[in-house]
Amino acid sequence: MTCPTASERFFFETQGYLVLENFLAADHVARLLAALDAAVARRRTGYPAGYKAVWPPKQKADLTQVHGEKSTRILNILEDDALFRELLDWPALLPYVHAFCNRDPHYCASDAIVEETADFLKRTDGWHIDGSDNGYRSLSPQIPLLQLKVGYYLTDMTRPWRGNLTVVPGSHLSRAEPAPEDRRKRELFPGALQVCAPAGSVILFHNAIWHTAAPYEPTAPGRRMLYYAYEHPWMMANTAHWGYSKDFYNRQLTLAQRQFFHGFLFDPPEWRGGI
Repeated sequence: MTCPTASERFFFETQGYLVLENFLAADHVARLLAALDAAVARRRTGYPAGYKAVWPPKQKADLTQVHGEKSTRILNILEDDALFRELLDWPALLPYVHAFCNRDPHYCASDAIVEETADFLKRTDGWHIDGSDNGYRSLSPQIPLLQLKVGYYLTDMTRPWRGNLTVVPGSHLSRAEPAPEDRRKRELFPGALQVCAPAGSVILFHNAIWHTAAPYEPTAPGRRMLYYAYEHPWMMANTAHWGYSKDFYNRQLTLAQRQFFHGFLFDPPEWRGGI
């Protein structure tokens, strides 16, 4: 079967997102969770609750946000474990990246989210679109697809009010923005959809779709997710790329994975056919 199917492509183009359930096998998800736990433990060492990521980083752990005793967001995850690098060019994903973004996509960024319910019971607002320039606002009112976001569900999110990624379907096509008073509604405004899916699912979404994380019910379990972003090869490299080591670029990436990065990041630099 050709991927994406005509139905999947139509849904993505009109709704701005696409969910593929059971995209990763259960044992694969378990290994990713173990790798994530280990990475978070390393990154959090010596950093107090409330610590925010700093740029430029003095060390790898600086690219870490500590929200509580357990809740953590870590940036630039590709160097933390080979399993995270493996997802960069995961064979089942690439046909979708090629179809929705570019035949020669570049990696933009990746991060991991670990949330415990108690740390986010008072979460409010948070509605946004993605990309530099506050969501590529200079290209308004019709912002094109410049960044394809890919989110991997590592925990069960089949029920709502578990911090679920929440989107406004079709909003990537809108020439207007949600009203400020709507963005402050914790119960979510009409049209907002909590994306519910089992562990192992993946969601792909357009940079210009309005989205946020839903509030948590007090008894809801926390969530674990990985996020990757891809962009066009002619775009300027994300400054986050300088947060990776020379060893990462010159030794850890496969030959195929090197093509996801601008050639000037390598030592010696690699030719990219004029790009």
